[in-house]
Amino acid sequence: MSRPDIPGYTFGSSAVAKSPMSDEDFAVLKQTVLLGDTDLVALRQAGEVLADQVEAILDVWYGFVGSHPHLVHYFSGANGQPDPAYLAGVRRRFGQWITDTCAARYDRDWLDYQYEIGLRHTSAKKGKTDGVNSAATSIHLRYLIAFIVPITATIKPFLAKKGHSAEQVEAMHAAWFKSITLQVTLWSEPYVAPSTF
Repeated sequence: MSRPDIPGYTFGSSAVAKSPMSDEDFAVLKQTVLLGDTDLVALRQAGEVLADQVEAILDVWYGFVGSHPHLVHYFSGANGQPDPAYLAGVRRRFGQWITDTCAARYDRDWLDYQYEIGLRHTSAKKGKTDGVNSAATSIHLRYLIAFIVPITATIKPFLAKKGHSAEQVEAMHAAWFKSITLQVTLWSEPYVAPSTF
């Protein structure tokens, strides 16, 4: 995948932290969430469906975060107020993340970038990508995990907007759900002791 010119977007570059997960463990984890070749085909189709809807999707997601003070808190500067530049920087990468979720090969480069994303949610790198002295030094793991639901539930109406059959929409949505669960699992790795992950 080519790397777009988005500040802080480092997929495939030497700046990305290397995941400590072995290829064997990664393969087993993909099996555990039932992510297979047919899902990758469905995700490619989802990418085509969502390509011109990314901003609308982000509006929904940012509206959700913005309407919950306990979530928008994580995008606040040291003064405790939401930081517009921080929100804008994250939004651009979040939009690219939608594209990446659908287009990824789910290989070592992708695995390494998931580890990098995980680190950016913890005190190791929170706010550093955007040069922000954030009010929150990390995003609590409970919200990272809980966010699987809104990110998965809200995508289905967008997948259904291009006239695909109910079966096709369901296949795309199921593949998206598997990918999001896999990603959040991987993002959780920096939060826990290696012996327990």
